Amino acid sequence: MANPEACAVLIVGAGPTGLTLACELARSGVSFRLIEAAPGPRPGSRGKGIQPRTLEVFDDLGIVDRVIAHGRMAMPILSTAPDGRETLGGAVPEALKGRSDIPYPASLITPQWRTEEALRLRLLELGGAVEFGAALASFEQSDEGVSAVVVKDGEAETVAARWLVGCDGGHSIVRKQAGIAFEGETREEVRMIVADAGVDGLDRDAWRIWWHEEGAVGLCPLPSTDLFQVHAVVAPQQDPELSLANLQAILERRSGRTELRLHEPTWSSLWRANVRLVDRYRAGRVFLAGDAAHIHSPAGGQGMNTGIQDAHNLGWKLSAVAKGASPALLDSYEAERRPIAAGVLALSNTRLQQVLERKDVALRRDASISQLDIHYRGSSLARDDRDEAALLRAGDRAPDATKLTTVDGERRLFELTRGGRFTLLSFGPAPAIGASASDLRTLHVVGQPAGPDDLADTAGHLARAYGATERTLVLIRPDGYVALISDAGDASAVSNHLAAFS
Repeated sequence: MANPEACAVLIVGAGPTGLTLACELARSGVSFRLIEAAPGPRPGSRGKGIQPRTLEVFDDLGIVDRVIAHGRMAMPILSTAPDGRETLGGAVPEALKGRSDIPYPASLITPQWRTEEALRLRLLELGGAVEFGAALASFEQSDEGVSAVVVKDGEAETVAARWLVGCDGGHSIVRKQAGIAFEGETREEVRMIVADAGVDGLDRDAWRIWWHEEGAVGLCPLPSTDLFQVHAVVAPQQDPELSLANLQAILERRSGRTELRLHEPTWSSLWRANVRLVDRYRAGRVFLAGDAAHIHSPAGGQGMNTGIQDAHNLGWKLSAVAKGASPALLDSYEAERRPIAAGVLALSNTRLQQVLERKDVALRRDASISQLDIHYRGSSLARDDRDEAALLRAGDRAPDATKLTTVDGERRLFELTRGGRFTLLSFGPAPAIGASASDLRTLHVVGQPAGPDDLADTAGHLARAYGATERTLVLIRPDGYVALISDAGDASAVSNHLAAFS
């Protein structure tokens, strides 16, 4: 194989998952190519819900303000029963309200194309770009790397890379050519029409759902556009045609609102209940992420978010190994992410069944869909000396904290941990960390900040969130999860653990 170092990573598919991975690699200075078979950006609202944990990922990547500016947090949901009774929901879950450790307590509604737009712009700022109209034709791999044939404008090019990552969706060419099984079921009797269209006669104050014996129909205003997402469950005996006439008929019949007039859709799709999970996330030097690895019901808004977090997990690990860390680090990707996808499948399946049974509970927002409780306890990358009953353990999401005083003014913890590197929180004497910590930032919790890495826990939010004593050391991974906690203040444990990543 000629020159396997031509690029470190070839990413196939430039949806939210592939774009997130590309941004991770770009900010770490790791070479990559991001190819997309489509000739240009894809239209459509598709995955319109961004969960609180994904907003934290976007905060880390530096795009959260841009994404929020084109969306709406905690959009009200007005649900109408067949008897005309209305229920207003969609509020911020009580369990997430007013917490200093959670900066984004509600989900955001924004069209998927807006999310992709924000990621592409960030990638451009980082020096990268999407190669549109470039399709993967085939690949082979060896112990040293991957050789892929990419076709663009009718011309074939051989691309050499150390690793190949398939972010190319449910029909993934990468997955199929790698011979990875996609286990699950396709329920042909469960279908849903989804379309983006203008609507006359309706305000944009809330996402409206009408429940009917045929199934639910909904109109969700798409922020930063003048469109609504139209979605309607279609039973086996019903017409799944995507025409304007059929959509209008379904809306009138189920809502009883004959004054509402749909415009010709700008994008439409027929979703089928194809619920699957790969039996493995890796085959040699080939990895899968996002819908290429798991496809879900849209109920609960979990699929796109899970893919973005796949990329956030894999990205820093590929970067570390590209820079000399042990290749064994890459084994933790499947070990950590596949169980998460299995849990998400179970959750979205439950929500789908509630929709099919016409239960409006399926549309309610609660902490279970926020993805803030995702953790990697038990991972090979998690170490601590705490009792199992401790509220925060290694492998958990690292909490945020507010009212931290620094020499530059008041800050949030997440502002100080951005950038895709390890952070060590030291609540006691300055620890002696070895040379393996070249990519480590140590934040010292002190009474009065004197240097750029000192901070004072003015309101005690940080110590409470981390259950810290005056000796505690907490090592936070580049993806915002706790790698190590030592209440004994064991600096050697930190040094030894960091050695695995460098």
